[in-house]
Amino acid sequence: MIRLSDEVAAALAAGRAVVALESSVVAQGLPPPQGVAAAQACEAAVRAQGAVPATVAIVAGEIVVGASAAELERLALPDRQVAKAGVRDLAPLLAAGADAGTTVSATLFAAARAGIRLFATGGIGGVHRGTVWDVSSDLRALAEHPVAVVSAGAKAILDLPATLEVLETLAVPVVGLGVAEFPAFYTNASGLPLEHVAPDAAAAARVLATRWNELGQRGGVLLANPVPAAYEIPADRVEAAIARALAEAEARGVRGKAITPFLLGTLARDPELGTVRTNLALLEANAAAAARVAVELARLAA
Repeated sequence: MIRLSDEVAAALAAGRAVVALESSVVAQGLPPPQGVAAAQACEAAVRAQGAVPATVAIVAGEIVVGASAAELERLALPDRQVAKAGVRDLAPLLAAGADAGTTVSATLFAAARAGIRLFATGGIGGVHRGTVWDVSSDLRALAEHPVAVVSAGAKAILDLPATLEVLETLAVPVVGLGVAEFPAFYTNASGLPLEHVAPDAAAAARVLATRWNELGQRGGVLLANPVPAAYEIPADRVEAAIARALAEAEARGVRGKAITPFLLGTLARDPELGTVRTNLALLEANAAAAARVAVELARLAA
């Protein structure tokens, strides 16, 4: 029930660099037409670095690795309620013949099954604020699948210290791409130091090759990529906006998997904050960084 596009299949067969991209940014993360435009910009950024993009989506009950422009536009149609697919949702959605945008955990699963080693996203899920039990399946998926995820840390709406603690418990290495501090999605100032830093894509690729090929370790790696400096939002402004969004979510009774898109959507509607602009910039930057690492990893395997 996984279909690879001809381009992705040919690239994998030839040992070329391939980068997986998620599609929940199209279906839920950004309002139309920004979601499709963001997906296309990420694909272009991957190609510009010499790799092949493979956007993952669920279309008519099939996992597509290398979704076409028409398939992405289908997910973004404003009059449709397209599902948000985590890894736990895959079997029910496929059995029902549904369409869905894939989150980090579902995209990780599909990438691993396809043999793709690099995946770029905006920010991973993690531990939600004010709770010890609301933990994204992204973290377990990272621990289970041999895929490196390039992201601007975890989403700023989360409890970042707790998220890093869970990643440590799950034995997922967190490596900064040229940064020694864990990025906080909209800003690089989190106050959370990283133990491991790769100064460039070649060094990051050596970490991945050592983990998977030399040591035989099976799980993934989180590669933390800094937010482009020109698009950073001051941390105090972000925190104030998150506090307001959390209060609104509590008042409306928003829970479970609906909380992340609700909070991000609330922040996006704040005209003074500019989170959409920053989100688009970091998505593209992460896609380019993932492609550079994928190219270096393919070179090591050649």
